[in-house]
Amino acid sequence: MPPPADIVKVAIEWPGAFPKWSLTNHEYYALQHADSTNFYITEKVRKYLWTSLAQTALQLHERIQSSSMDAKLEALKDLASYSRDITFAQEFINLDGISLLTQMVESGTDFGDMLSFTLTAFVELMDHGIVSWDTFSVAFIKKIASYVSKFPSDIAILQRSLAILESMVLNSHDLYQKVAQEITIGQLIPHLQGADQEIQTYTIAVINALFLKAPDDRRQEMANILAQKQLRAIILQYVIRAQRAINNEMAHQLYVLQVLTFNLLEDRMMTKMDPQIRDIIFELRRIAFDAESEPNNSGGNVEKRKSMYTRDYKKLGFINHVNPAMDFTQTPPGMLALDNMLYFAKHQQDAYIRIVLENSSREDKHECPFGRSSIELTKMLCDILKVGELPSETCNDFHPMFFTHDRSFEEFFCICIQLLNKTWKEMRATSEDFNKVMQVVKEQIMRALTTKPSSLDQFKSKLQNLSYAEILKIRQSERMNQEDFQSRPILELKEKIQPEILELIKQQRLNRLVEGTCFRKLNSRRRQDKFWYCRLSPNHKVLHYGDLEESPQGEVPHDSLQDKLPVADIKAVVTGKDCPHMKEKGAKQNKEVLELAFSILYDSNGQLNFIAPDKHEYCVWTDGLNALLGKDMMSELTRNDLDTLLSMEIKLRLLDLENIQIPDAPPPIPKEPSNYDFVYDCN
Repeated sequence: MPPPADIVKVAIEWPGAFPKWSLTNHEYYALQHADSTNFYITEKVRKYLWTSLAQTALQLHERIQSSSMDAKLEALKDLASYSRDITFAQEFINLDGISLLTQMVESGTDFGDMLSFTLTAFVELMDHGIVSWDTFSVAFIKKIASYVSKFPSDIAILQRSLAILESMVLNSHDLYQKVAQEITIGQLIPHLQGADQEIQTYTIAVINALFLKAPDDRRQEMANILAQKQLRAIILQYVIRAQRAINNEMAHQLYVLQVLTFNLLEDRMMTKMDPQIRDIIFELRRIAFDAESEPNNSGGNVEKRKSMYTRDYKKLGFINHVNPAMDFTQTPPGMLALDNMLYFAKHQQDAYIRIVLENSSREDKHECPFGRSSIELTKMLCDILKVGELPSETCNDFHPMFFTHDRSFEEFFCICIQLLNKTWKEMRATSEDFNKVMQVVKEQIMRALTTKPSSLDQFKSKLQNLSYAEILKIRQSERMNQEDFQSRPILELKEKIQPEILELIKQQRLNRLVEGTCFRKLNSRRRQDKFWYCRLSPNHKVLHYGDLEESPQGEVPHDSLQDKLPVADIKAVVTGKDCPHMKEKGAKQNKEVLELAFSILYDSNGQLNFIAPDKHEYCVWTDGLNALLGKDMMSELTRNDLDTLLSMEIKLRLLDLENIQIPDAPPPIPKEPSNYDFVYDCN
């Protein structure tokens, strides 16, 4: 009968001897991995190894108390290695091993490698979570803290001591208070200046732990210390090293520090009212309109003053013009939004005044309300940076630029509020488009943040390259680069459709030429003060043109245009600097005019010179003329139209195939039948 499948029979091979199938005194033996872990064989066989592990733990418990320094060192080295195994750890802890290790540390007699292995074993044993951290004495805490504050020469001792302090703070409120009395931020910061990255990372971890467990007042005090220019420079150097090292643990600790720092804003974010709110709003009004804030009991016409305030609050973009304080009752962002507005008004006064006055001079529906925008933007930034949320244990997403300034969130807001105003103008938005603008601004900010700018100036520069037009291009490109749009069948379909789309664009261009356009003439002084009109005949064979006294209100009929140019006589169409009227002697090379200039060359020396009224008309006419000559339409307008129409046509044709997998290759053609007898004979 074969043995059960879940039972494996092994032999023990002794060096220089034959394998043995049975052992005497088996309780003195245990199976252990021979790799670097030295773990004993799984928890499932623990009941078979209990006696042997108890024996090993007992022997090590005795050996680490040996009077022989060499024997004690070897025992502590073994203990540090074995303690990573939870089964062994349980046995050693049952022998009151943790108390023995703490007594050895408190005695202060061990140093160097002996102390290093003692602390390593302690850390490994405590990491299993078997013993509570609340059981340790003040003497032990003081000793561990002294290893951090006195800069031990042994890096391993410092590293283990920092790890123990972090665990104490995170796992016990009572121990946090005791550790906080022994260790200060000032004692930890110098460890960031060393060259050892692990020490730097453990130091940041201890700072984060103290930050996380500290009461609100103490937390703000710690933040103020870290914000000092000298300490911020030290942390910034660590940030730079973290970027270069691409170390996940370093990145995680910086992410935690970033989150905890921003969480200091939570109180203001959740505050609905503030005793100073009226004074702050008055200050915003004063800075914007150079108006003196009047005291409550001042004389004069109360109604007139109230009307003036209401008018100014409307210009400032508050929703509630009568009592703007009511705009800040929503949490988040609460009073944090008003703090940001005041910071912007005081620290970037010119930009603040320009935004307010610029928008107050627009039509009501086109103004970008500064007050409402600031409130919604602050709320958005808090959401992006997850203000008020606890740090994730797995996230490594920190942003170096936030470590470069002591008021990084406020500076971040100042950059983004100017971006919002710029995007509003680029979108030519109205009040109904407010949410759309906010979505675009969020996308701009998120895209800039993903590049991990190293400074706020670099972040600002990234945003400059992310205009609304660029965002539209990126969106279009991403849609076209989706996997479905890059498959072979779709690409073949595009090739098939493209000639039809180009013919459609060609017909549109020619139709526009038939409608005609009014152009300005350049005189000898380069002044555009005369008009002329040009249009294509309906049969596309003749260009009709002639001078006008003034700009026409609609189309100009063919009969009123005196001159004609047969299309068959056109030799070439040139643009920009190649145009004859741009080469004239003494002609000032204006860049804008150059970009709108094109000429028709005919006969031997004949020429018809144009200055298009805008870029769109320039593209329409150069495309149309090239189409008449049988040449490709190469303008940017044609490329955009082709991309848009091609994308729309592809999507329309694929509507019926939604959620259907399109194969990369066509199905194989079946073999011809052996005979055609199945064909029905009509006779």
